[in-house]
Amino acid sequence: MIRVAGRVARKDLLIEWRSRVLLWQVVPFGAMALLLAGLALGPTRAGSSGAGPGLYYLVMVLVTLLAAQRSAQVERGAGTRASVATLGLDPAGVFLGKALALCVELWAIGLVLGAGTVLFLHTALRAALVASPSIAATLAALAAAGTLYGALTTGDGSAATLLPVLALPGFSPLLIAGERSFSAAAAGGATGSWWVITLVALVVYLAAGVVLYGVLEDA
Repeated sequence: MIRVAGRVARKDLLIEWRSRVLLWQVVPFGAMALLLAGLALGPTRAGSSGAGPGLYYLVMVLVTLLAAQRSAQVERGAGTRASVATLGLDPAGVFLGKALALCVELWAIGLVLGAGTVLFLHTALRAALVASPSIAATLAALAAAGTLYGALTTGDGSAATLLPVLALPGFSPLLIAGERSFSAAAAGGATGSWWVITLVALVVYLAAGVVLYGVLEDA
C-alpha cells in the first residue's frame, strides 16, 4: 500500500508540474481573491478587523475545490481507470497517494497565500508563523477530504458543480477550526483545543478513504 501511494503521489505531482495549471491558474486565483478582499476591507479595516484568518481559509477552501477537481479528473479517463484495474493497484494506496499529492500542492499554495494574507490583509507575520503548524494540519485534512469527495464525483458528468455541493458541508468544521486556531495565534494566544477537531477530522477522512475509496471508484 505504501509503495502504491508513493507511485501515485509522484505521478500526480509530475502531472501538475508539467501542466503548470495550479501554478498559472489556481495560485493567481487565490492571490487575486485575497487582494480583492483586502481592497474591499480597505487598509485600515484589513489591519484591525481580524478578518485575515477567516478570509485566508475561505480562499483556501475554494482553492481546495479547484485542486481536488483537478486531482479527480486525472482518474476520470477510461484509460486510467482501466490501467488501475488491470494492474490491481490497492485502492487504499491510490487514495493515500492522491491525498498526499493534493496535500503537498495545498501546502505550497497555502504558503504563497499565507504571504498574501500578510501583505494584503495586514495579518501579523508572527501570527502566521505561530499558526503554521495548525495551518499545515488543516490543509492536510482538507486534502484527505477533497480526495474522498472527489472520488464521489469521478464518474459524474456534472462533477464541476456537484463536488462543491458535496464537499463544502464536510469542509465546514475544518474551516471553523482552522480559523479559530489562526485567530488565536493572531491574538497572541495558543492555538488551543481547536487542534483536536482538525486532527480528529484528518484521521476520520484518512480512515474513510482507505476503506471506501475503492468502492466509490467502482460505483
